[in-house]
Formats: sequence, C-alpha cells, structure tokens
Amino acid sequence: MIAVVDGLGGSIGAEIISRLRQELGNKIKITALATNAVASAKMLKSGANLAASGENAFLVNIPKAKLIIGPTSIVIPNSYSGELTPQMAETIANSPSKKILIPITGEDIEVVGLTKNPLPHLMDEVIEKVLIEQRTTKFE
Repeated sequence: MIAVVDGLGGSIGAEIISRLRQELGNKIKITALATNAVASAKMLKSGANLAASGENAFLVNIPKAKLIIGPTSIVIPNSYSGELTPQMAETIANSPSKKILIPITGEDIEVVGLTKNPLPHLMDEVIEKVLIEQRTTKFE
C-alpha cells in the first residue's frame, strides 16, 4: 500500500494520486491521509482506494504503508499551521517505510542543496521514483 499524505489542502496529494493512477492503473492500493476532511475528500475523488483524516488515521495507516509520499512538511511537527500534530509527524518519520518527500516547507525552513524546480517537475520526479520502487517492491 502506498500512503499519500496531503499538502496544500489536498491539492498535492490529489495530483500525485491522479498521476499514479495514470501510470499504474489499479495495480496498487493507495491510501490518502489528510489533516482534514476536505483534503481527504479531494484525494479520494482523484482515485485513492481509501481516504481518512486526523491523527488516528495516521497512527493506524502509516504502519501499513510500504511507501509514503508527501511534502517535506509531513515530517515536521506542527506544520500546516499546527494541523499536523507532533505524533503524526513522528509516526511518519519513524516508519521504516521508504519515504518520497517533495521539498516544500514553511517559510521558516529552507532545504538547501536542491534545485528549485517548478512543482509539476517535482511531481514528475515523484512518479518516476515510485515507478522505480514498484519494480523492486511489491505494492498491494
């Protein structure tokens, strides 16, 4: 199972899920995890098999994921103006699952050493990395 964690009100997660469906069809199970119901619904509409929101949804579903995808902010406690709780961030960060993180952070954190590509190009990189992972890891 691939867990896609929302960012920007679910827009990033929805785009990732839509692109994964275009590339992989229904070969994989995608669980959309969001900090709120609106983002969760947006990602479900884009093709997730399951969508859930809130801290408990993260605690229950992240341990089941073989791959976690989302913005860098998903491993930063209190990001998204406090919507992403420390326990949610810790659950993701401590998961043994592979993580593909898109370098999008808040104004007070800057990730150096990366090229500043536009978001659509970053999305292309995410999908390319998932396809590589798909070849070596069995996703359900």
